[in-house]
Amino acid sequence: MKVFIDSYGCTFNKADAQIMAGVLVENDISIVDSIEEADVIIVNTCYVKLPTENKVVYKIQKLQEEFPDKKIIVSGCMVEIDPEKLDKIGPNCSWIGPHQLNKSAEVVSGTYCGEVIRETGFTKESKVGVPKLIDESLIHIIQICEGCLGACTFCCTRFARGPLNSYPIKDIVGEAKEAIENGACEIQLTAQDTAAFGKDSGEKLSDLIKEVANLDGDFRVRVGMMHPKNILNDVDDIIDAMKHPKVYNFIHLPIQSGSDKVLSEMRRGHTIDQYLDIVSRFKSEIPDLTLAVDIIVGYPTETDEDFDLTVKLLQTVKPSLIHLSKYQHRKGAISSSLTEIPRPVMKKRSKFLSEIKSKITEDENKELVGSHQNVLVVEKGSKGGFIAKTNSYIPVIVDNVELGTFVDVKITEATATYLKSELLEE
Repeated sequence: MKVFIDSYGCTFNKADAQIMAGVLVENDISIVDSIEEADVIIVNTCYVKLPTENKVVYKIQKLQEEFPDKKIIVSGCMVEIDPEKLDKIGPNCSWIGPHQLNKSAEVVSGTYCGEVIRETGFTKESKVGVPKLIDESLIHIIQICEGCLGACTFCCTRFARGPLNSYPIKDIVGEAKEAIENGACEIQLTAQDTAAFGKDSGEKLSDLIKEVANLDGDFRVRVGMMHPKNILNDVDDIIDAMKHPKVYNFIHLPIQSGSDKVLSEMRRGHTIDQYLDIVSRFKSEIPDLTLAVDIIVGYPTETDEDFDLTVKLLQTVKPSLIHLSKYQHRKGAISSSLTEIPRPVMKKRSKFLSEIKSKITEDENKELVGSHQNVLVVEKGSKGGFIAKTNSYIPVIVDNVELGTFVDVKITEATATYLKSELLEE
């Protein structure tokens, strides 16, 4: 039996796909690289944004039309968030919920034999130290916890991932140690909110970062997204942990809006002043910090004045990476009961912010032109060459190098999203 996994969405979802593949291989089920080779197709869905929802819905429908003889299984967030729609577009599809990955082999085997099997619901089973099928990438993803402590009005992901469930530090460190021994050069600690880690178990994110970073080997650690409200009481310890030389000088700290009024209506649980204080403390202790932020454009209650405050915030903070999303209603989200702002207004605000975003990020990167950087080569480029990362986690294009090595380069050119470089002679 052969299975093809088509995965969408975030780093966490990619790790889920690796777990499903690992479970299948352990049960003598082959993973193949194309739909044409497969007997069974798993569509690992993301549902965080409407464009992604439309993409996965179209894919599920298209697969049924083009490959009527192949069996289709749907996994990922859509299974828990929108089962009614999923049943309507794929009445003969089996399901694997995000918390039921250990049952992947049974679902695949039964589906292959003509059954429709739907495994859903929440569990507390750990996703650390379980079988995983990793591709040739030298980047190893570890899910440190699942679920969150938030109640953000615009979010539907929390309905799929459930309440916070942190995994033990000793297990995470054990998986990281094994990955490094097997050649991984980048360990990504991921979660819906890494800052929530341990708030249910009594352990601390700062301790986890230090224990992973203190492992033997030449590697780097990337810490995933942190909700500002959950690091308010642990800022100093997290900064201290992230100052470790093996940890990228990188923090993903979403803000969503520059207006305290909108943040309150979103139920974000913190203020702009608190956010600015966190950023200031990080930047003062980690001068080469790369700050990534998320902004939602056009939340239903966002006025022109609120939008102007968001513009002002970005121009003040000057993030190195800015992820922009136009607000759209999501299944089950509290804000979906509100009236959306007019689309022309949304489009105008988004275009304005996109232009600001490009200027800010390109200006930040241009400051590095001419500098010498020690970079870690992490993957092959899709258009040739290799992609390396600076200590601040900025992508650098470099040629004639080996994967998994640290090399010295001179930055020759900058764009809004990456740098170009030339090798320095040893």
